[in-house]
Amino acid sequence: MFQGFSQQTNDFLWGIRFNNERSWFEAHKQEYLDYVQSPLRQLAQEVYARFSAAHEELPLMVRVSRIYRDARRLYGRGPYKSHLWFSLRMSGENWAEQPVFWFEIYPAGYAYGLGIYEARPALMAKFRKAMDEHPEDMLPLANAFQRQTRFRLGAEEYKRPKGTAQPPLDQWYNRKNLDLTCDREIDDLLYSRALVDELLQAYEALMPYYRYFSRICSQGE
Repeated sequence: MFQGFSQQTNDFLWGIRFNNERSWFEAHKQEYLDYVQSPLRQLAQEVYARFSAAHEELPLMVRVSRIYRDARRLYGRGPYKSHLWFSLRMSGENWAEQPVFWFEIYPAGYAYGLGIYEARPALMAKFRKAMDEHPEDMLPLANAFQRQTRFRLGAEEYKRPKGTAQPPLDQWYNRKNLDLTCDREIDDLLYSRALVDELLQAYEALMPYYRYFSRICSQGE
C-alpha cells in the first residue's frame, strides 16, 4: 500500500541527475529500489485499481516507467532518467495517439494530468475541425477549464496560427498537442498517502476532457 514518497526519493533523483553514470547508480541502487521504484509502483497500482473499478467501461492498463533510458537515444545525457512516471492508458498499438492519464515525479517537484503522447498534425486538424463544425461540444469544456485553477494547458502553440476561433476556444485552437497539466513543487502531499485521493479526484475532474478527446481520436477510423 502506498504511504507516500520521502525526502530520500528526491535525494536520489537529484543524485542521478548530477551523477548520471553506472558506477553512481550501482552504489545507490538500493535507495532507488526502496525510495523511488517501490512507492511509484505502489502508487500506480493503487490508483489504477481504484480508477479502473470506477470506470469498468474503459479498457485501461497501467504502465510504470523504467529508470533505464533507451540506449538508442542517449546522445551523451547519461543512461538513466531523473524523471519517472506512470500512465493509465488504452491498450493497443496506437495508444500513443489516444488520451492518457499520467503522473510524473522529478527532482524539483511532480506533475499529473491528461494528455496525448503523440498528437500528430492530422489529429490536431481533426480537433480544429470539430471545434469549427460543432463548437457547442467543446465550449462547455473550455468554459469550465477557464474557471478552474488546478490545471494549465501545457502544449505549446504553433508559431504560425492554423486559424482563429471564438473565446474561449481560441485558447485551444492552435495548440500542437492536447495536454492538461497540474504542476506542483515538493510538498507534504507528495510525502503522504493522500496523494492517491488527489490523483483520483484530478482524473475524475478530467474525465469530460478524456471522453471528448477520445471521441475526436476515433473519428475517421
